[in-house]
Amino acid sequence: MEEHTLIEEEIFERGYRLIAGVDESGRGALAGPVVASACILPRNLILDGVDDSKKLSPEQRAQLYLVITRHPDIFFGIGIVTNHHIDKMNILQAALYAMNLAVQNLSKQPDYLLVDGPQLPATHIAAQAVIKGDSLSQSISAASILAKYTRDTLMVDLHHKWPHYAFDQHKGYGTAKHVQALKKYGPCPVHRRSFAPVKSTTSTP
Repeated sequence: MEEHTLIEEEIFERGYRLIAGVDESGRGALAGPVVASACILPRNLILDGVDDSKKLSPEQRAQLYLVITRHPDIFFGIGIVTNHHIDKMNILQAALYAMNLAVQNLSKQPDYLLVDGPQLPATHIAAQAVIKGDSLSQSISAASILAKYTRDTLMVDLHHKWPHYAFDQHKGYGTAKHVQALKKYGPCPVHRRSFAPVKSTTSTP
């Protein structure tokens, strides 16, 4: 865990006080929105179990989501960009835009951003891109949990509206079952029409 908070501690030592970890979920899915989260943790707070959201079980993510969102000293924001906007602006720009929305939706504005991945959203705030940041930074890990839990919950809700595709199981990613359903039923209104496996289908259920 010391290594997990080393990046934040170096930034605190440089005089910054409100460091937000930023991450997104759903970039590679064929359906649904891309969801980002920004999360500010107080200095010296260690959250047991917080890790890259992909390494956690759904039950662990649900539990940690409650821990993070109910903590009185943690501030978080969520940004959601729909599949329609993804098709208009491309997935990279949509993901970066979702990150900006998440930062804007924080109740306290940070003075430094730690962003997972190689690219930064356009921002006036001092920022650092961190490759594999969800394994190296606690604040990015917390943001990754919030983003993934929020998106997974949205996809389960969409499953109830379009049960043909089993969004509750694969959350919109291109599994064999999902691609098979696409071929059989065609895309639904929440599919990303600019993505190749969707683009090749035409009928709508």
